[in-house]
Amino acid sequence: MSDVLSQNEIDNLLSALSSGEFDPTEGDSADEKQVKDYDFARPSKFSKEHLRTLVFIFEHYARLLSTNLPVYLRKNVQVEVMHSEAVTYQEFSNSLSNPVLLGVINFAPLEGNIIMEIASGLGYAIVDRMLGGEGQPMEKARDFTEIELTIIERIMVVCTNLLVEPWSSVQQLEPMLERIETNSQFAQFVTPNEMTSIITMNIKVGDVEGLMNLCIPFATLEPVIDKVNTKYWYSTNQVKDDGVFREVLEDSLRNAKIPVRAIMGKSAISVNDFIHLQPGDIIKVNTRVEDQLDVYVGNIRKFSAIPGAFEDSYAVKIKSIYREE
Repeated sequence: MSDVLSQNEIDNLLSALSSGEFDPTEGDSADEKQVKDYDFARPSKFSKEHLRTLVFIFEHYARLLSTNLPVYLRKNVQVEVMHSEAVTYQEFSNSLSNPVLLGVINFAPLEGNIIMEIASGLGYAIVDRMLGGEGQPMEKARDFTEIELTIIERIMVVCTNLLVEPWSSVQQLEPMLERIETNSQFAQFVTPNEMTSIITMNIKVGDVEGLMNLCIPFATLEPVIDKVNTKYWYSTNQVKDDGVFREVLEDSLRNAKIPVRAIMGKSAISVNDFIHLQPGDIIKVNTRVEDQLDVYVGNIRKFSAIPGAFEDSYAVKIKSIYREE
């Protein structure tokens, strides 16, 4: 049974309503559902599942950029995936400003191209860093010279080649940077109404930050769009321990060179005695002739040995192994 209000409670409620202290519509907004307009003339071909999987793929790509770019820029590089969204190519091109750095990448064997857009401020910083500067952007934007574009092209080729590994679970790619455009009007390689997915990444080179956008048309991904889902992506990214990686590591360790030294003994002398040392002088050490020597591998005492000779060289013969580790 519902609660029944007393006359005093009814009077207090009416007085609060008339004075404006109580809003009868308050609290209804929490129950309202948010309605999003859907344009049937331009249906979104990328589902939330597709966009989520693209984020996973490019998070792997971001880790590769963070590892490989410092080799060329000699600066700490941090890359983070911000978000992914589905928009028309016209909306993407309208958001570009001139000058702009657009790398047109052939996404072979898939048909069509994708666009890699790098913020112009980040491009200036990369050029400055590659030429030996501190990696600071230009205070005033200007057009890129041919030499600067050649330097940026080298970095874009590296970024293009790094796309192979993250996409290997979906499609074995052979991407190739075809050209760099600094004017967005010359990069109309798809129709304006073509749906594209935009993956936005934040790149920080030292103290300079900038955005990188990758524009992927639906027509390019359409042959493999069924593979762009989290279930397929996770199933093909299971770690397969076939022993090859272990064998490579073991071979590398076997061929690694490590320093080995035998300590004959230790002594302490004054600086004055050290300065006046002459050939024939004798330094007394803390070991006897019959004592065994300590053999160090790196900085770790590993063996005990006795001194001797082998052919024309001094040598030691190992007698025992220390198991201190």
